[in-house]
Amino acid sequence: MKVGHPPPKPLMVFDGDCGFCRKWIGRWRHLTGGHVDYEPYQKVSADYPEIPLGDFKKAVQLILPDGRVFQGAQAVFEGMTPVGALKWLAWVYGHVPGFARVSEWAYAFVASHRQFFSSADSCGFSAADEKPQYFFSRWLFLKILALAYLSAFGSLWPQVDGLIGKRGILPAASFLGAAREQLGPAAFWAFPSLCWVDAGKGFLHFLCAGGVALSLLLFFGLVPALCLALLWVFYLSLVSVGGDFLSFQWDNLLLEAGLLAVFAVPPRWRLQRKDSQPIPGLILFLLQWLLFRLMFSSGVCKLASGDPAWRGLTALEYHYETQPLPTTLAWFMSQLPAWFQKLSCLYMFGVELIVPFLIFGPRRLRPAAFLAFVSLQILILLTGNYCFFNLLTLGLCLFALEDAAWPGWFKNWWEGKSTRAHGKAPVGRWPSWVTGSFAALAIYMTVFQMTYTVGFRAPWPSWMAGIYQALDPLRSFNSYGLFAVMTTTRPEITVEGSDDGVQWKAYGFKWKPGDLKRAPGYVAPYQPRLDWQMWFAALGSLQQNPWFGNFMVRLLQGSPDVLGLLGYNPFPQAPPRFIRAEVYDYSFTTFDEKAKTGDWWKAEYRGPYTRPFSLQQLGLKK
Repeated sequence: MKVGHPPPKPLMVFDGDCGFCRKWIGRWRHLTGGHVDYEPYQKVSADYPEIPLGDFKKAVQLILPDGRVFQGAQAVFEGMTPVGALKWLAWVYGHVPGFARVSEWAYAFVASHRQFFSSADSCGFSAADEKPQYFFSRWLFLKILALAYLSAFGSLWPQVDGLIGKRGILPAASFLGAAREQLGPAAFWAFPSLCWVDAGKGFLHFLCAGGVALSLLLFFGLVPALCLALLWVFYLSLVSVGGDFLSFQWDNLLLEAGLLAVFAVPPRWRLQRKDSQPIPGLILFLLQWLLFRLMFSSGVCKLASGDPAWRGLTALEYHYETQPLPTTLAWFMSQLPAWFQKLSCLYMFGVELIVPFLIFGPRRLRPAAFLAFVSLQILILLTGNYCFFNLLTLGLCLFALEDAAWPGWFKNWWEGKSTRAHGKAPVGRWPSWVTGSFAALAIYMTVFQMTYTVGFRAPWPSWMAGIYQALDPLRSFNSYGLFAVMTTTRPEITVEGSDDGVQWKAYGFKWKPGDLKRAPGYVAPYQPRLDWQMWFAALGSLQQNPWFGNFMVRLLQGSPDVLGLLGYNPFPQAPPRFIRAEVYDYSFTTFDEKAKTGDWWKAEYRGPYTRPFSLQQLGLKK
């Protein structure tokens, strides 16, 4: 449709009798500045007789200077194009399959229930309707992100030789060599890493040490954008060659959050406590969207798996003792009655499946989402050793809480410190085309992921699926969901060596269960990656965990780097001639059993994991 006498600049026409409409027009007017005019149809409808009066009453109308007319959701998206960071909305409306239909349906639904949404809107926004600010959330998030990176690099540094060094379990140099032989030049993109330059011990240590140094610079707010970019490159370089030992969900989460953080800070030498440049709107949305996906996907995957333990709310009756590295508190939590475990499971589902929607809901309800997320993460942190995962998730939770929601005394302290410490911050920010382009790509990639997480198979064009596959090696646009199927037993592998094949001595691990009298300990945010992988190996077979065979060979060879990953070496003088692995079923003792024996664990022999073998039988040398 076109009008005969268009306005000199874009004109948004709305229902002036609708309070809900007036409130949102006020927000749009604030966003678009003077680039778009806004008038009620009661005042201007006579000027545009080409548009039926019923259309004015049904939906907003956007009239452009060239005479074109848009209505409904399309009018809203086209009207936001003067806002550089929101130009992508109109493009997505016109190019992404299904988006136009869904957005118009949503617009029509809200328009036909204005009274309800007006009431909900009034609950969610302050009277002044001020724009939410996240200066403190960004400042604290960067501190937490720096600590997460520090933990990741710092804990990997003393382990890197034993895990992926030349004499380690999965040597990075050998891995890259095999990848290049099989994939040719495509290997460089399939496994993006600075280790293609050098995968030796010195360079691996350089990456870890560099990560530690950059984390400290980031913590103190020095060249944050550059530090964040380099931290992402360094960590991706290690994850790409780390194989099973750096394939955890929190490794990917750190990469995704770290990449988003690059664009959340202005590119300057120092980020002041209260910087004049807010987080770009699209980047803020992506950080909140990441928190939503992380929490919601965790709940969806549990139900989608069909696991009876989750659907019957009995999963927590097993979780505390069967999780990879439980804590002392986990032992006590496992003793609680079944009704408490079911209530806890129900609470967890509420936090993971319902509360995430409050992130994008009314402003006055978002603090409740923040508190729910934080309470769940603290409970997980106290009962399980999940390295920096809970710390990083707590950092992301900050974006569910705007600055105005913090207590008055805290805001006074924050404002006072900011004013005394710094003057006006220098101007400088990412160009809108940079953040807009990155955000459009990130939204596409993560929406693609979420459609599969929730079981919706959208008819994505082949070229869009190709983009997803091409960017997947960056590990920065991920799907999430832990413990989709609850393990109800706890198999543990014991590794034993022998000089004669008769007398066997067990190797000791630093943190995984072994000695029945050793209490489950606290090690997070440090991650003993070998101990973690031993949990996964026990759930499968030797054929499913080829790294485990390499591990046993290194023990027979007496590799000091691999032995350094262990807590106890029963063969300090020379490595054994034979080695084997046995499987036991471990479970927590009860209060009565612990009082009688002093044991935290009880174990029952299940059978062999590997047959005894020697280097000679494998045709290898020490």
